[in-house]
Amino acid sequence: MSHPAASLSARCAAIGSWRLHPGHAMSLRPKKTAVLRIFCGQVWVTLGGPYQGAPNDLGDRFLGPGDVLAVPAGARMVMEPIAAPGDSGPVHFDWSDASVSAAPSRFAREVVSPTRELGAALGQAGWALSRVLRGLLGYSEFLVAGRGRVLSPLESLRS
Repeated sequence: MSHPAASLSARCAAIGSWRLHPGHAMSLRPKKTAVLRIFCGQVWVTLGGPYQGAPNDLGDRFLGPGDVLAVPAGARMVMEPIAAPGDSGPVHFDWSDASVSAAPSRFAREVVSPTRELGAALGQAGWALSRVLRGLLGYSEFLVAGRGRVLSPLESLRS
């Protein structure tokens, strides 16, 4: 039977996320509102201004697996892993733009997205039609050959 800590370590190692090892700290300052998600391990997070919202939303936070923290644009966030004695595994987390994490509305899924796809398809169809017409116009001299056009010596031999 495997040890629970060993299976947790193997599961965390398989996660495709950012890693922060014990004894290291990371400072981030998003240009847009961002979201921090902790997958594995625990971190101590300190948020610095600009301050928006309730006063209890400021300062130090302790986050563990499954916790999510929205970091406002321009705020300075410092994050440091909290490691238990003998634990040398990294903290696994994800840092993404808040607009990416928001689910699209029904209108965006069912109207806006198909409209963009239709516009792209019509644009490609128009481009293809213009290429076909340009190609046909390039062959117009062969369509009128012999109708008032003087043939070159090589063309006259073919007859």
